[in-house]
Amino acid sequence: MKTTIDIPDKELRDVMKHTRAKTKREAVVAAVSEYNRRCRVEKILSFLGKMDGIMTQKELRRMREDR
Repeated sequence: MKTTIDIPDKELRDVMKHTRAKTKREAVVAAVSEYNRRCRVEKILSFLGKMDGIMTQKELRRMREDR
């Protein structure tokens, strides 16, 4: 999808430096992807401590050793 946006030069340069992107497009795609990844992680983390029946690593390890 083509979109025209005005991104401050300094911010875009920083994104290009941090992502090692060679093009502006590549930098924007990397930034959007990272933002989406962080949102998914945040949503998953919101469930911590709220789900019953999830095995801990210790329980899983013990179960594997019993085989």
